[in-house]
Amino acid sequence: MIRHLVSGPSFCRCRCSPSRGRGVRTASNHLRPPASMASPSASSAIAFSGGEGGGSRTNEPVSGAVSAPEAAAGEDAEYGFQRRGFGKGPLVGTVHQYDRHLFLCYKSPEVWPPNVEGSESDLLPRSLAGEIKTWQSSIDKKTRLTICQGEDGTDFSNGDVLIFPDMLRYRQLTHSDVEHFVDEVLKKNSKWLPNPPEPLSGSYVFVCAHGSRDRRCGVCGPVLMQRFKEEISSRGLQGQVFVSPCSHIGGHKYAGNVIIYSPNDNGEVSGHWYGYVTPDDVPILMEQHIGKGKIVDHLWRGQMGLSIDEQKAAQNLRLQLDGGLDESTHKVSTDTTGVSVGGCCQGIGNTTCCQVMPKENPENHIAQEQEARDIAQKSSGKDSNAGNSKEACTGKLHAISTWFKSWEREETYAALAVVSAIASVAVAYSCYRQLR
Repeated sequence: MIRHLVSGPSFCRCRCSPSRGRGVRTASNHLRPPASMASPSASSAIAFSGGEGGGSRTNEPVSGAVSAPEAAAGEDAEYGFQRRGFGKGPLVGTVHQYDRHLFLCYKSPEVWPPNVEGSESDLLPRSLAGEIKTWQSSIDKKTRLTICQGEDGTDFSNGDVLIFPDMLRYRQLTHSDVEHFVDEVLKKNSKWLPNPPEPLSGSYVFVCAHGSRDRRCGVCGPVLMQRFKEEISSRGLQGQVFVSPCSHIGGHKYAGNVIIYSPNDNGEVSGHWYGYVTPDDVPILMEQHIGKGKIVDHLWRGQMGLSIDEQKAAQNLRLQLDGGLDESTHKVSTDTTGVSVGGCCQGIGNTTCCQVMPKENPENHIAQEQEARDIAQKSSGKDSNAGNSKEACTGKLHAISTWFKSWEREETYAALAVVSAIASVAVAYSCYRQLR
């Protein structure tokens, strides 16, 4: 069951039949997706460039006199979930640190150019991106701008701005409003008075499908959109979980890329990034992340509010809570419903991402839970001292080993005392024999 009820409209306004079958879908299953599922275009990080693995633009057409299904199957083999290298690289720590995420609802994905924020013909996104870049030194929160689908006459119309983790929506921004909007909302952390913000509730899923920017996102994105819509419909979560295509978020090679903004058990919202997502992973993300608030580590790239080092430290702590899995012995992960995820390990150092749950050590459980909560608090923006948080994370990772070292010292002292006592008795006995 979903952990929270959500009011308000959904990005997904269609009803789709549930999926039958668990095999990985290919682009040929969804050859001509509707506009709401088409691959979107560019979203850019204003305060920084798009993440690791950001890549070349591979938007050359598939040539050859072949049928449409054959062409789609060929695209999947080259750019989709069956492509060479899919799932082979490490994921954790591939999200650059940021503190606030703006989504501008603007047109439909199939008309977005490769760089929608820099297009001369797209005045609104270009104006907003330029204004944020101009004043980035005056904006205290590192801000990322991404484009998502907008459609006039719906609840997510052209010009609407969604802000996370604030969970706010501003309506009907125009290019003439941009300067005042940036000044009041981003620089002063105040409100844009012409259109007071509306609160958002629920879980928001953004799927990168920027086909004009990179073919891998263009092939994988629409298929994932379709699967999310099917899962939302079959679970009766319309109005509670929202899904939209979005533009470039960085890391083409990790396609399918998904960002989820969802409240945790404490009501705190943070953005979690997932990569190498396949259609069969969608139910797992719905059940585990959205339904239970649990991070799916074998797909996890990172989250907002954490540095690259802190993302890696946070995952290491979670793996310690899971019992310190051995990558050499665990190659398949299973969710709580018993659905096999497949070979999930991303080769991150000496850790594993498999979700097998061994027995926990009761002596260390309480301390480790507190450490995990400390990092979670940092990620939600409550820790204002970024420099000290990194040092704290490093110290926490050694808590258990410090305990063992202390135990070893005590055992060593006891052994030395026993040896000394034996030596003293031996010397005394020797003297006694000589005196006789």
